[in-house]
Amino acid sequence: MSEPKAPELPRFDEHAPRPVPPLELQDGATLARLVGVMRRLLGPGGCPWDREQTFETTRKFVLEEACEVIDAIDAGDRSALREELGDLVLQVVFLAELARKEKAFGIDDAIAGIVDKLVTRHPHVFGDLDAETADEVLKNWEQIKAREKKNRGLLGGVPRSLPALVRAQAVGEKVRRVGFDWADAKGSREKVAEELGELDRAIEAGDTAAIEEEMGDVLFALVNLSRHVKVDAEGALRRTIDKFTTRFAHVEARVKAEHGGWGGPNGDQPNLPLEVLDRYWEEAKAMRAKPKPEGVSAEEAVPASTPSEHPDAT
Repeated sequence: MSEPKAPELPRFDEHAPRPVPPLELQDGATLARLVGVMRRLLGPGGCPWDREQTFETTRKFVLEEACEVIDAIDAGDRSALREELGDLVLQVVFLAELARKEKAFGIDDAIAGIVDKLVTRHPHVFGDLDAETADEVLKNWEQIKAREKKNRGLLGGVPRSLPALVRAQAVGEKVRRVGFDWADAKGSREKVAEELGELDRAIEAGDTAAIEEEMGDVLFALVNLSRHVKVDAEGALRRTIDKFTTRFAHVEARVKAEHGGWGGPNGDQPNLPLEVLDRYWEEAKAMRAKPKPEGVSAEEAVPASTPSEHPDAT
């Protein structure tokens, strides 16, 4: 006697209506629609490119989409954020479908896991534990996580693939919760000065290996100071890079207008003196410092030669 055939999900029908409920009634039920699309793409007769993808090849897309979500948040653009969140969810579903094809797990297993984790780690909401402040919540979270993952060190959960500044701040925050930290920003600031002194001595000695090590120590100390003064180090540096890029775009526009571009019209001239470039740089700083006139939008107030400070403005 043959075994009964396992039930199959209905095939995604691109011609069927795809209604979206009103905002107040949205509960994530339409996620099944995306799962259906992904199964069509990865199944027989699906997309050749999608069917060639692996866990390894999708890594860069996960990172790219996560960064685009961050850009949309930084821009305050809710329409872009909606789109980028959809792209990020696609990567989640894509990876879950690859895992399902391996018979490892599926999207519902992943969602069940995070739901269980949130319920377990919020006993102040779903249980009888009291937590009046965000700091108490975080301490409880770490204690519960430590019980769940007894054989993993405190820093074992910080992904090594995080951007270095983000990872450094996460490491500092983790050890702070168990008391391994300066009592206040003053001690952290003194550590920055100490590490700068060691970097200076390494530079004076011309020791390349020591310079690299001490430079890392300085950066780590600065991230810890950022944490103590409640500044996101990654965000602060990103905004500074955006500011520099915007100002340098003005310098570049002035060089093109006044000197025919870098190296002159034919590209065979020596670099312009730093004094000239500095003058254009100061112009850019002054332009940003001027308050915009009443009734003029922020975009209209930006000089034509200077792109928006939005990270996507290239």
